Amino acid sequence: MAKGELMSEVIKARRTEVRIGSLVVNGFMLPDGTYRMSQTQSAETVGLSERNARDFLNSKALKALLGEGYTPATSQIEIDSSEQVRGQTRFNALPLDVVSAYWQWQSHRGNKAALSLCIALVTETLERRFDNAFGVERTEEERNQRLQIRVGQLELDLEKLSEAYSIEDDIRQERDYFERLLKDRGIDPYALPSDKDE
Repeated sequence: MAKGELMSEVIKARRTEVRIGSLVVNGFMLPDGTYRMSQTQSAETVGLSERNARDFLNSKALKALLGEGYTPATSQIEIDSSEQVRGQTRFNALPLDVVSAYWQWQSHRGNKAALSLCIALVTETLERRFDNAFGVERTEEERNQRLQIRVGQLELDLEKLSEAYSIEDDIRQERDYFERLLKDRGIDPYALPSDKDE
């Protein structure tokens, strides 16, 4: 257990597969009806290691996102014995609000997979409310297909955007290089020309 990480007794949980667009993750339901996702899958979903998620639990960022008094209710989960495979180990699981905060934080830090996933999930949430208001019914399969398409398009758009920014970064680096070169030679690149220069 990492320093500062809260653990309670081992909780037996029910497991099922949850589809998030093209992603399939293990979802867990605790006896009290709340949901959890494994710490490892929370990180792997956005291309990171489990350690990154563990570090997030001990960071100031979590409290900044969910409130200073927030204490993550991490759980050590064991699959209900009716579903358990012999020799299966216990693992850490996070409440969905912590998973959401983690993905948002990663998005804020520039993780493109997290950004596209967060935008797509927020859009789906809004779309569900609009569908409900207009009486539109969609199957979960339709919603997952729409989410998968949305995430794929967002990833392409972010890639194009990042290429555009990389060109600007190259230009900025070249400008900075020449600015340093001029300054090293005693020339102020931003000074107005004097009469001596003419």
